[in-house]
Amino acid sequence: MLRRTAATGSGIVMLAAVALVGGAATTYAAAPAALAKLSHAQATGKFRAAGISWSSSGGCADRNNATCTSFDQINSATVDGVITLKGAGGCAINLTGGTETGHASGTYSHWNGYKVDFSLSSCLTHYITATFASIGGSKWRSGSGNVYYKEGDHWDVTYYNCGGCLADRRQ
Repeated sequence: MLRRTAATGSGIVMLAAVALVGGAATTYAAAPAALAKLSHAQATGKFRAAGISWSSSGGCADRNNATCTSFDQINSATVDGVITLKGAGGCAINLTGGTETGHASGTYSHWNGYKVDFSLSSCLTHYITATFASIGGSKWRSGSGNVYYKEGDHWDVTYYNCGGCLADRRQ
């Protein structure tokens, strides 16, 4: 069985093969596969097709401008995770933050393509808080491990994977 096990800040996804040897599971690391990065146009095309909106306080999409909302270099799994959430919850989603500068740094950061921000809505808040497990500090974890953090006036979401999309089911 081949499955995704971890992602690193270098944009590499490690794959592992798990085999039963003498009744015990043994994991064998396989060659890393690069995470797919999307351009702003590719990401917005997928969002548009799924009925997901986005807005920018600066009315722009420049990755190097903190007042813009950019999706340049976003992970394809992040885009697919937002689309999975929209399909599962049935709520309108408006993205207000992507890969633009101005967010906190770190491996699983906005800049590295793992995080997006959503506008608050009662539908989305109800779905997240009723469906996912509370992990304290205004954070909820989905069954697939993605983390939803209610940061005052928006949701800050970390997508480690696409949240059960078709690509995850093939692993």
